[in-house]
Amino acid sequence: MKIRRISTWIEHFELSRPYAIAFRTVDSVRNGIVRIETDDGSVGLGCASPERFVTGETWDACDAALAEPALQWLVGRSVHELAPLCRELRERFPGAPAARAAVDVALHDLWAKLLGLPLADALGRAHAALPTSITIGIKDAGATVEEAGEYLRRGFKVLKVKLGHSLDDDLERLRGLRDFTGEAIVIRVDPNQGYSADEVSRFIEETGELGIEFLEQPMKAEDVDAMRALPDAVKNRLAADETLLDDSDALALVQPPRACGIFNIKLMKCGGVHAAKRIASIAETAGVDLMWGCMDESVVSISAALHAAFSSPATRYLDLDGSLDLARDVADGGFIIEDGVMRTLDEPGLGVTLRG
Repeated sequence: MKIRRISTWIEHFELSRPYAIAFRTVDSVRNGIVRIETDDGSVGLGCASPERFVTGETWDACDAALAEPALQWLVGRSVHELAPLCRELRERFPGAPAARAAVDVALHDLWAKLLGLPLADALGRAHAALPTSITIGIKDAGATVEEAGEYLRRGFKVLKVKLGHSLDDDLERLRGLRDFTGEAIVIRVDPNQGYSADEVSRFIEETGELGIEFLEQPMKAEDVDAMRALPDAVKNRLAADETLLDDSDALALVQPPRACGIFNIKLMKCGGVHAAKRIASIAETAGVDLMWGCMDESVVSISAALHAAFSSPATRYLDLDGSLDLARDVADGGFIIEDGVMRTLDEPGLGVTLRG
């Protein structure tokens, strides 16, 4: 199975519901789409959604890496060479992890199709189904409860709440939300680097009765030493997101004293499935739990993240709601969600197909 043709293009997606996080408001996104065709007619799909504020990758850098002439070195190469091709991607485009992820995902889609297996099975499936959280942006207490009610009616049982503008306001919102949901619903929070170490400690103290599952990246990405200095009981409930971009970051975070108890792996941060599996192996060895997250992305790359997540024994949490935010998509398939629980399709590769 040799690569015959590569096509790339940009899609502009409006969001079905604009949202606010600690450092900006989002109402639309761009995704870079990759289509790789082989000499037997098989097609692999990938998607890029760069995040300059997290990885430093601009759209100019992503566009340059995904320009069709920049990818012609893949033409004539065999999909059997999956690992070497993924390593070469990193060497050629070190500053464009989302662009690498798009190509990496398309290659993994083809490789699993070559084997005739869903990607999770080809990678070594460890999970069949897990619940995903769905995200509520920063808004007032009343609007938070209103949006939560919509998600609960749709069957979701895990809510992730964006915080970080004001600790006092955050505490008020969470108290109102817990009063509304009762104890059966899981609530996790993401302050998006909005808190100091003292505020993290105060948050833990004042939310003890609210049953908050964990905090995702509450402090600045560079405040790793301050994370390490927190009590173990607090650190174990911290998920590293912006602090964790690649496997070298993963290794640094698990050096004693360990900085957190959870890694949030995103394909767009690390460069795709191949790189994500390296981080997952470090987590499994170090006893760190995994959450798999996303940007606002097509079902194409969300499916890839889900397959990768299901292949790691260390996976405990999913936050793969990114495609649900899009007012439209370019692809169908990939997974099903029933009452907030995600499952892959029993089809070779990612199980996604382009619309039209």
